[in-house]
Formats: sequence, C-alpha cells, structure tokens
Amino acid sequence: MNEFELIQRHFVTPNTLGAGAMRAPHVLLGPGDDCALIQHTAGLAQAVSSDMLVAGRHFFEDTDPASLGHKALAVNLSDLAAMGAKPRSFTLALALPTVDDAWVGAFSRGLLRLADTHQCALIGGDITRGPLTIAITVMGDVPLAEALRRDGAQAGDDIYVSGTLGDAALALSWALDDPRTAAAKATLSATDRAAVVERMTAPTPRVALGLALRGVASAAMDVSDGIAGDLRHLLAASRCGATIQVDALPVSAAVRDLPIEVRRQFAFAGGDDYEILFTAPPTAAPHLQALCPKLGVKITRIGQILADTTLTLVDANGQSVTNSYRGFDHFPS
Repeated sequence: MNEFELIQRHFVTPNTLGAGAMRAPHVLLGPGDDCALIQHTAGLAQAVSSDMLVAGRHFFEDTDPASLGHKALAVNLSDLAAMGAKPRSFTLALALPTVDDAWVGAFSRGLLRLADTHQCALIGGDITRGPLTIAITVMGDVPLAEALRRDGAQAGDDIYVSGTLGDAALALSWALDDPRTAAAKATLSATDRAAVVERMTAPTPRVALGLALRGVASAAMDVSDGIAGDLRHLLAASRCGATIQVDALPVSAAVRDLPIEVRRQFAFAGGDDYEILFTAPPTAAPHLQALCPKLGVKITRIGQILADTTLTLVDANGQSVTNSYRGFDHFPS
C-alpha cells in the first residue's frame, strides 16, 4: 500500500469534512489537491497553531494508536481553546517507520472522532517514511477584540485554572516506575488507575470554556508544560508578577494522597494537563462560578496578579514556599 492509498483509505473518508449539518461550510476544497481552499469569515481573526509529537519524546512507542490520534489533535485544540477560538480545520503530517494498516486505522479513528466532536475538518497534510512523528496545524476563528491573549493580565486580577492538575505527571511516573508513587498506584482501584492514565493519553481540550471566557478573561494560555513554566510566560507577556497558593492547586484524589512535595511538584510543574490558565478581574468571580455547572468543568482560583514582576508561592497558611519548580523544557540550559 503506497502513501496515497493510505491517505485515501484512512483520512479521506465521507466525514473528513464533517457530515450533514456538521459539514464544514468554510472549506471549499479539502484533501486531494495541492492546497486546501478555505473561505475566511469577515470580522474574524484566524487563529493558527502547530504542535509536533515525536515517539520516545512525547509518547511511548507502544501507546494505543486510537488514544494517540485523540491526543495529537487534543493538544492543538487546547491551544485554540486558550485563545477563545472556535475550531474550524486542521492539517496532519505523519511520518511512519512502516505501513501498518491496522495501526493507521486505529489512529485515524481516534483522531477523526475528536475532530467530529468539535466540528474541526481535516483538510490536508502529508505522509512520509521516517521515525514515528505526528505534526498537526489547527485553525480556528475568533472575533479579534475577544481573542484571549497572554499579555492582558492586570494587577489585582485573580488567577484561575480549569479542571485538575498532576494526573498526567502521575501516570508518567507510574510508567517510569517512580518509587515515590508506587504506593499510590498499589492502593488505587483499577478504574481509578485507568482514569489517571487517561488524563495523560487522552486529555480533554477545554474548547467550550475557552469560548465562554471571551470578554471575561483578561489573559489566558493552556497548561502544557506545567504551571511553573507556563505561568512565567503569561507574566512575562503581561509584565507583571503573581502570588500562587500552591496548596490550592486543584488535584484529583489520587494526586492529593501523594507526599506533599511530590503533590506540589506534579500539580505545579508536572505538565501535559492541557487545562486553561487564565486571569480575570475579581468582579468576574460570580460569573465564573456559574459557568462550572453549565460546562461541567471545575474552575479554581489559585492566586492573584501583582504589579511587580516577582512570582511567589505560599502554602495553605500563607507561609512562603521555596520556588525551585521548573516546567518542562525541550532544551534546558
């Protein structure tokens, strides 16, 4: 089977661009030509983001391909969510060491199932031979004045994060046989262990929350490398500082039962959570709490923006916590 047959078999399907009422009206020409043709909507800015997943670096080579297809798109949709953008289209570039029809079939099912959920059309891409690598470029749109950027935080704003943090780091520690988390793994039920692992292998992009934060959040970004690293990017862009209540970071029961230093490390610096970190003025608090039941997602206040440029951590008693935490970095110095 050659690359063109592989593309036709698994990625150019009747629902590649969506089906029926969900069909993507903005796509004039999808996969099969030299370029896709997309009709831009007047008054909207196009949000574009790319992410690459490399076997052995971002995922284990024996990862379930359906989960991998889901995650490959989810991490890109998370970027759109953090911008308050509505997903529209994406391209896929895939390097495969060999042609494994069953693997590609499962991968495409996981990928396109999530694409259908968010009405995000696969409009083109490329497949080649090489070390297993997945590169996706995703496109969405957002009213320019309502785009959620990193540079809008103001002194006095509250800092929030969605969902829970640290489960993906916990799942990774289990995969690496980390002795610090062996006891937690042994005491959890099979169902609870599976739920933790799913947070690493099949994260949920907070697209609906991102849309709901338009006109509410002053700044936002997604949590991919851990709050310890990602918050620094937001603070640098906004030229401000923050106080974070490190023991108020929302965690699952599995992470909560870890030794306190391990829990703090996973929740604050673990990464791979794909939640939304955002700021908003204190007056937005009632509105944000009302969003939780509507969207089915937890929103937790974790700190406050400061006028200076320092980042301070405090514990549950307001005492200072030494901040030696660092987020994930592909090229640490």
